[in-house]
Amino acid sequence: MTADEIRGIAQGSAPVPLSVLDLVTVGAGRTASDALRTSVALSRLAESRGFHRYWVAEHHSMPGVASSSPAVILAHLAAHTERIRLGSGGVMLPNHAPLVIAEQFGTLEAMAPGRIDLGLGRAPGTDGATAAALRRTERLHEGADDFPEQLAELTRFLDDDFPDGHRYRRIHAVPGPIQATSPGGVQSPHRPPIWLLGSSGFSARLAGVLGLPFAFAHHFSAQNTIPALDLYRESFRPSEVLDAPYALIGVSALATDDEKEARRQVLAASLNMVRLRTGRPGLVPTPEEAEAYEFSPMEREFIDSWNSNVIHGTPDEVRSGLDDLHKRTGADELMITSHAHSGEVRLRSYELIADAYGLTTA
Repeated sequence: MTADEIRGIAQGSAPVPLSVLDLVTVGAGRTASDALRTSVALSRLAESRGFHRYWVAEHHSMPGVASSSPAVILAHLAAHTERIRLGSGGVMLPNHAPLVIAEQFGTLEAMAPGRIDLGLGRAPGTDGATAAALRRTERLHEGADDFPEQLAELTRFLDDDFPDGHRYRRIHAVPGPIQATSPGGVQSPHRPPIWLLGSSGFSARLAGVLGLPFAFAHHFSAQNTIPALDLYRESFRPSEVLDAPYALIGVSALATDDEKEARRQVLAASLNMVRLRTGRPGLVPTPEEAEAYEFSPMEREFIDSWNSNVIHGTPDEVRSGLDDLHKRTGADELMITSHAHSGEVRLRSYELIADAYGLTTA
């Protein structure tokens, strides 16, 4: 694993590498199969237009988000792409045994050598009751508090370097380095780079201290973006992975052919978020349903605040918003997530953003 497997190269006139975060959203009247077909089409579009990486995020118990199994989805996308980096944005590590994640991502690395990223978060990716069902415990705080220890265990499984005397010294994640030391063994030189994900300062500081790349969830925690990035950079210590900080931020952005249509699509995504935040998660509604919905004053206040951090409009407007965000944050990479009822609208958005930056067509 080298810094070259982490750092991207800006394409066209983009100020930094552009990437994709896919929640595999399911719209009303659509199925999970439809959403996954969109993901395949979007991953291929992203690859052909020069986006650097394509991540999927672990969520649970949300009807409108079909990304509960990142490793399964990534295996499917690996079979339909050739060059683009694929990864998790992220796997919520406290939901899983570290050995299981090491095995899953070792398998993905064997499927797509040199193309896999392992992004890790410490939140559950769901509500407390669902997290308890996933973790089979009611002591949920322990998962977050133990995250550094879980991360260290996962890293040792990936590197197969538990010290002598450790209770896991004779346990090996396969596929993995143990295969290179077996008689006749040959092992891939690649190991999935670990990224730490966060929406506050905890993972920012941890990523800095460990010298790991950091991904910040600006798309739902914009008020913490600059403080977290500053903390990451101030805490950073060079490592075998990176000699300097590397931070990407997740950005909610939607480009359409005209500004009015962008507002319609964003309103539908806003209604979906209102329902999620009030304990009524569902499929992403149509723009028509959102236009007919009577928002309460409190709901209207919420969506006005939420949408202030959603870059939307014509391609030129979105490009200007992304450029401004990059200047304000100094992010090394922008990872764009587009929320809309229709897969076609999402695909068109990424195509328009690629066009706005002059990204080439492979």
